[in-house]
Amino acid sequence: MNTHDLTLFVRIADCESIARAAQQLDITSAAASAALKRLEKELTVQLFIRSTRKLRITAEGERFLLHCRQALHTLEEGKASIDALHGKVSGELRISAPSDLSRNILIDCIDEIMDQYPALSIHLVVSDSMADFYHDRVDIALRYGLPEDSSLIAFKLAAFERILCASPKYLSSFGVPSHPEDLKQHNCLIYQLKNRIFDIWDFESEEKGKNDSLKIKVSSNRSCNDGDVVRRWVVAGKGIAYKSRLDIAEDLHAGRVIRLLSNFRTPLLELNLICPTRKQVTPAVLILRDTLRKKLNMLLRN
Repeated sequence: MNTHDLTLFVRIADCESIARAAQQLDITSAAASAALKRLEKELTVQLFIRSTRKLRITAEGERFLLHCRQALHTLEEGKASIDALHGKVSGELRISAPSDLSRNILIDCIDEIMDQYPALSIHLVVSDSMADFYHDRVDIALRYGLPEDSSLIAFKLAAFERILCASPKYLSSFGVPSHPEDLKQHNCLIYQLKNRIFDIWDFESEEKGKNDSLKIKVSSNRSCNDGDVVRRWVVAGKGIAYKSRLDIAEDLHAGRVIRLLSNFRTPLLELNLICPTRKQVTPAVLILRDTLRKKLNMLLRN
């Protein structure tokens, strides 16, 4: 069978559209339709039920899709293993990563890797939402915390705390909080994801003899579902932010923001590189993992 036709079939199933699949593969819709008909003729089954508005996969198509995905992945694995024998890293690596990490750290790592391995192609999907590995067509995801699905493969990249921070400009205008309770009188920049608003910030006292655990509900005139926008707001003096130390590390080092309430502990975060299966752990994935670990370690040491 023609592997291009198989790839197109998988893409059509994922997109639920011949036109969108054709656009992603940079071919015409007519060529995609012809390829699908060719594959159906070879299999002697109908893979999709077509209508003017909708495309629906058939029972035979669903069954063939499982084998098709596995076959294409096995071929990719075979090529990757040959490339690894010759010290080559090639092919396509599709990555999903959060906004802060992507814009401020990951793009530099990607540039470094692609300069070293020019045969490698990388597609980056920037989103703070957890990717669907099949529907979003990503090979790996970089995410805070361990995945809820224990069948996924997770490589720990770094661990760090959240920190409270604000710009010198904001602090000179509105004062420096001395206790988490003081945050109720400040404009606290709020991050939100889908329907969840992160407006309760956790703290624990580090003073001797005290073990106070505090949950402070904060308020703000600004909220955003993009973590990097929240970072830009805090640097611009629009309020106080509760950010991972990793995301704000360079701003802290440069003095663009100042850490607040350092005598209170905050929850630790863990950044992981997540793969759907062991099969996705290719040489390119391992190179990205090691490059990121080195970069993150340098940032967090400062």
